[in-house]
This record gives sequence, structure tokens and C-alpha cells, in this order.
Amino acid sequence: MKIAVCIKQVQSRDSQPRLDEARTWVREQDAAFEMNEPDAYALEEALRLKEKHGGEVVVCSAGPARVAQVLREALARGADRAIHVQSDAFAGADAFVVAGALAGAMKDEAFDLVLTGLQSDDQGFGQTGVVLAERLGLPHATIIMDVQVGPGLVRVKRDLEAGWFQWVAMPLPAILTIQSGINQLRYATLKGIMAAKKKEIRTSAPAAAVAPKQRIVALYAPEKSKKTQLISGSPAEAAKELVRKLREEARVI
Repeated sequence: MKIAVCIKQVQSRDSQPRLDEARTWVREQDAAFEMNEPDAYALEEALRLKEKHGGEVVVCSAGPARVAQVLREALARGADRAIHVQSDAFAGADAFVVAGALAGAMKDEAFDLVLTGLQSDDQGFGQTGVVLAERLGLPHATIIMDVQVGPGLVRVKRDLEAGWFQWVAMPLPAILTIQSGINQLRYATLKGIMAAKKKEIRTSAPAAAVAPKQRIVALYAPEKSKKTQLISGSPAEAAKELVRKLREEARVI
């Protein structure tokens, strides 16, 4: 089985973001970066499928030169090789642009299964895997909590609302977006880190320019403020009004 895993490098959760002069993205020179956590679960699921069914795991990413860091990390965890569509334009690109770049690099690989994380930790739209499926003309399913591969098909468990789940079967090849928590993540061993240095990272330029479908107009840090409300009336009336505000306005109960 030949499995592709799309991964993204995002700003570390521990770093303090600072906006650039245009206030449309973060100052990358001041930021630390790491592998997108949902994509790490997709990678782990691919490695488990490889261990069970055999085959190859190829990690794919579109981004600036710094993305090679997370590709090496994925190779150290057990992936066999990597594809890097390199361009500085992908640093803050939307899902349509990224999916187009990945589709161009992956279309001739004939993957049996393509996995992505459910969404990215930076923009969080959850659209890259869906758009990629459309660009490659493949069936897809989202919010996956279990993957069972059989002859010529894959059966998946989707996480719905209010504790409900849905089982879906579809033919291979297919694209799945993986829910965080589907498995227990592994970490790179010293042996894996040393082996990753000898594994291939194929770098390519974008096949063609893809016009973005959206743009970031402005970014800003949330404003912190305190607001005190005094509730008058009898104790019973005040308690009733407090419950109403907590339920309808604050939405904490």
C-alpha cells in the first residue's frame, strides 16, 4: 500500500506571535515552528497502516525552505521519503493554493491512500484535504476516528456531533482527514533520526501559479477587558437573572 501524508509546519504553540508590518501575518523571523498536531496523528495512522499492510509512506508538504525541518522529523518517525513543493508564497497561503500545489506534485505518484490532519493549528479552516480530493478527483471522508483497509476499499469511522459516529465505505484510492486523538503518537528514536539523514526529500517548484480564493485582510490580538454587571432585585430574582445571563449570554451552562 502506497500512502501519502500531507503535513504542514505551523507556528509553535509556545511561541508568542508578533504581527508583521502589514498586520496580515506573523513575523516569521521571530517565530518558532513545529509540525501541525492534527497532521502528526495522520502520519501516525499511516505508519500503523504500513506496519499492518506493508508498503510505503510518503510525506508531502508545500511551504518555504524551513518546511524541510518537519519533513525530516516525519522521516525520523518512520516515513520512507518526502516531497517538498517549495515556495515562500505558501507561508500564509489559503487551502485552495496549497491543495493545488500538493495535487500537482502528487498526481503522478498513484497513491492508494492520502491522509491529512483534520485542520491546521494556524488557520484552522479544515479545507485542504477536501479541496485536494476534488483536485485529484478522488472520494474523500472527513473527521476520521478509525481506518480499516480491505481489498480495493477502505472503511472508516466518522466522528459526528453529540457522541454519534458514522461508518462509511469507499473505494481506493481515497483521501481521509484524520481527527486528533485517533491514536497514540510515537516519537522519533535516535536510530530513526540517524536513518532520516539518508532518506530522500524531493524538492520541486509549483507546477503553475494558482490564484487564491481568499486573503487575510487584517490580524489582531484579542483585546482583554473587564466588565462588571450589577444585578438588582430580590435574591431569587437576581439568581434567576444570573442563570439566564450565564446560559444565554456567557453560554457556560
